[in-house]
Amino acid sequence: MLESALLVRRQEIPVWLSIASYAGGLIFGLAAAALLLIAVGVPPDAIVDEFLFETFLTSDGLAQTATAAAPLILVGLAASVAARVRFWNIGIEGQLWLGAIAATWISIDDIGPAPIRLALMLVASFIAGAAWIALPLFLKMRWKVSEVISTLLLGNIAFLFVQHLLFGAWRDPTNSFPLSKAFDPVEQFSTLGWGQLHSGIWLSLAAGLVVWIVLERTRLGFYAKAIGLNPDAARATGMPVIASIATLVLSSGGLCGLAGAMIVAGTEHRLNQSIANGYLFSGIVIAFLARSRPLATVVVAFVVGGVYTAGSVLKVFYSVSEAVIVLIQGTVLISVLMAQFFSAYRLSRPVPRGAR
Repeated sequence: MLESALLVRRQEIPVWLSIASYAGGLIFGLAAAALLLIAVGVPPDAIVDEFLFETFLTSDGLAQTATAAAPLILVGLAASVAARVRFWNIGIEGQLWLGAIAATWISIDDIGPAPIRLALMLVASFIAGAAWIALPLFLKMRWKVSEVISTLLLGNIAFLFVQHLLFGAWRDPTNSFPLSKAFDPVEQFSTLGWGQLHSGIWLSLAAGLVVWIVLERTRLGFYAKAIGLNPDAARATGMPVIASIATLVLSSGGLCGLAGAMIVAGTEHRLNQSIANGYLFSGIVIAFLARSRPLATVVVAFVVGGVYTAGSVLKVFYSVSEAVIVLIQGTVLISVLMAQFFSAYRLSRPVPRGAR
């Protein structure tokens, strides 16, 4: 009887089962997403064209995908780094906002010599993002306050702060919309002559390499893995648990801040109210699908960038809303989650007393 069955966690998941569940969940999620798009009026042949050929197999589509992937790599890495020590950073957008604010502040006030101003903007954005996540980190370490709540609330505060600036002191007087003044050319990433792709993509790829080295080839990465598995056991063996968690969580916030600077200095060239939209959910999806592995995060971010690119086209030509695009990401994520759940657990029927 199914009513009497129990879920029992597997002591060890076979490699073939782990791969099969991941692939099966991904394929099921993509199929469900395709059916969803068909249901909202997108022709089946257009789905294949926009999500495969136009996005990844044409020069313009590939350039747009790489441009979209640049900040996605950073937020995906940020979520992955924090997840390694079981710190659930749900305030990605808040830290991204603070990074964008810090970069804009350097630009508006012309702080530092012009030749190094872009570098100053990046440093300031990293520090601002790290500072914004420091409070949730302190609250969790000191009083066990859930970081899910604190980081999420700080994200809302950051957005309100941006609105305060854009409707107040930083509003461009020459524009009727709430925008800051445009950045000077020296404060922007240089373009690479391929669509809108800019040199910030090298920064994102370098960040992926650095995070991979730190997490996979250093003692800190080993500490993070041990802490993620069992923090009490790691503490009992003398590992620097607090220092390791603090380093990785602050780095997570810094990477989000860097993503904010990349958006305002790479594509928008000014601060506006919409630059952080959607990056929270995308960062979580990327980190989970990549299983918090840095190099896989870069690849998955590129794929999600393709979804952004195709979604933009679908919104224009088929009136597909932004909510549907987010729903597609959520469908794929929940499918993989469910598949992994059933690979980690098995159904077991309790043995009747008389049969023992």
